[in-house]
Amino acid sequence: MTASTEKRAAPAASPILALDYGRKRIGLAVSDASGVLPRPIETLVRKNRRDDIKRLREIARDNGARLLVVGHPLRLDGSRGDMAQEVERFAKRLENQLGLPVELMDERLTSWEAEQLEDQFAGPLAAALSGKGEKHGMDSVAAAIILRDYLQQRRGNSRNTVRANLRAKGRPQS
Repeated sequence: MTASTEKRAAPAASPILALDYGRKRIGLAVSDASGVLPRPIETLVRKNRRDDIKRLREIARDNGARLLVVGHPLRLDGSRGDMAQEVERFAKRLENQLGLPVELMDERLTSWEAEQLEDQFAGPLAAALSGKGEKHGMDSVAAAIILRDYLQQRRGNSRNTVRANLRAKGRPQS
């Protein structure tokens, strides 16, 4: 498992699967084969460790993913809290059990940004994504935002300007 600060690309022409880890749900998004466009795909409602890993293996295989990117919930000051450490353990487990490389990507503000997108689209975005209700859809949108940020960083772009603008305006960050 590597931190996203290291530039490690997936094999050429292979999709990347991104995960927004949560204790109840895992939001999922996948890139196109060229690694340019992220797309929310579903939200996995967690059952138990074994079943979760089995389902993630199937999703990775079905989407042809050769790299996993997991959102890393660092604190605003960049330090690691309990949830960040839990995500690190989960990422190692994924790497070991799926046999795919896993990278961590700073996910500060992704949930907030997903909620802003929901507001922008007047509510139906999440329901359309999951068919199960708004929160489930927002988890996969958050995963797509994590993946978008990862893809931008990999291409050498700076952190997305929305986040930089939010910090400058003093808006809450998560």
